[in-house]
Amino acid sequence: MTRFTAADADILREILRWRRDIRHFRPDPLPESLMERLRAAMDLAPSVGNSRPWRVLRVRSPEKRAEMRAIFARENAEAARAYAGERAECYARLKLEGLDCAPEQLAVFTDLDPEAGHGLGRRTMPETLAQSTAMAIQVLWLAARAENIGLGMVSILDPRAVEALFAVPARWRFTAYLCLGRPALADDDLPLIHRCGWQENSPTPWSEA
Repeated sequence: MTRFTAADADILREILRWRRDIRHFRPDPLPESLMERLRAAMDLAPSVGNSRPWRVLRVRSPEKRAEMRAIFARENAEAARAYAGERAECYARLKLEGLDCAPEQLAVFTDLDPEAGHGLGRRTMPETLAQSTAMAIQVLWLAARAENIGLGMVSILDPRAVEALFAVPARWRFTAYLCLGRPALADDDLPLIHRCGWQENSPTPWSEA
């Protein structure tokens, strides 16, 4: 096994610390060579039984991008109605997507019955397929950050509407919509929702059993 150095560990911690959910992008396109490196990075992600259930659509159609913005607008308006008072005002100030400017947009799905892996490790815990897709997204996120590329995940969406928009196979489930591009704002390692006063960071609770 390759042995890494303390300097390598420091670099990884720095990448983890500076990984942010980016919502403000520059519109200039990303080089195809960079996109290929990011695609290849996902190939390195772990998955249950080596099932590799993630399915990625590179969304380039202006019409489909416009419909994604419409789906977000509908769901965001509904979500806003759940808040009142100062919390509602704070919610209205949050920028919760980068759909308007991000030059690259990826719709990520999970295949609920992939042939790869032959069912290994997921018989009693089928949710490990979605967990595997989540790990692949995290690998992509960190690889993008190491390339000085920002990534933001849009989660205020109707999964069934997204699946219908892209006419995906019945066994695919929508997992995430990702925006990628060069960040438009100055570097800041403080999460946006922390900076806006919505929710501060907190340490991970560990206990013993």
